[in-house]
Amino acid sequence: MWKKQRMSEHTNKGFWERFAFLYTRFMKKNDRTYEAICHEITPLLHSDMSVLELACGTGQLSFRLCDRVKNWLATDYSPNMIGEAKKNRAHTNIQFSVADATDLSYDAHSFDAVVIANALHIMPEPEVALKEVRRVLKPNGILFAPTFVYEPGYQKIKIWLMEKVGFHTFHKWTAQEFAAFVMQQGYAVEHIKLLKGNPLSECFLVGRISDRAV
Repeated sequence: MWKKQRMSEHTNKGFWERFAFLYTRFMKKNDRTYEAICHEITPLLHSDMSVLELACGTGQLSFRLCDRVKNWLATDYSPNMIGEAKKNRAHTNIQFSVADATDLSYDAHSFDAVVIANALHIMPEPEVALKEVRRVLKPNGILFAPTFVYEPGYQKIKIWLMEKVGFHTFHKWTAQEFAAFVMQQGYAVEHIKLLKGNPLSECFLVGRISDRAV
């Protein structure tokens, strides 16, 4: 119990709980980046897929992609984020739920794909989340992990200001460092592409469970 309390104190949960009501508006500046991510993901989706989304925020990817698959389960660590997402009721094949990406309740081999966007770099133990993703993915299932990365020239002032109001970044990977990290967690990285984002570049990454995964 002490470990769970300690982890809660060293995550961004409190930050997201406080700012969830502003998140949709705040992320509008990254609409083009989200559209670019969807452009990359869409060809790999089909109508028979069951998809789990972790760290869905207020639905920046969820609503753009959910109609392309059989069912879409969007989850976030922050109850307030889920509350904001549920205000959009335009889609019927999407469900929202509060879930901890490092301690999922779903059965093994439950999902054809898992999406975890812009979250691994702000998690204290992203390797635990990726282990859980491996567990719930079906054989040959797909990991979509678009993640903000710290390429040369990133906007340090904006990140500094965010950290001053309670946002914590635990991992400042470049795209290549991020891909290497994902491979270390038992995934074969099939594709990476650097996309322009604000205030950071976005590494769009596609992976599958490696034959050498332990």
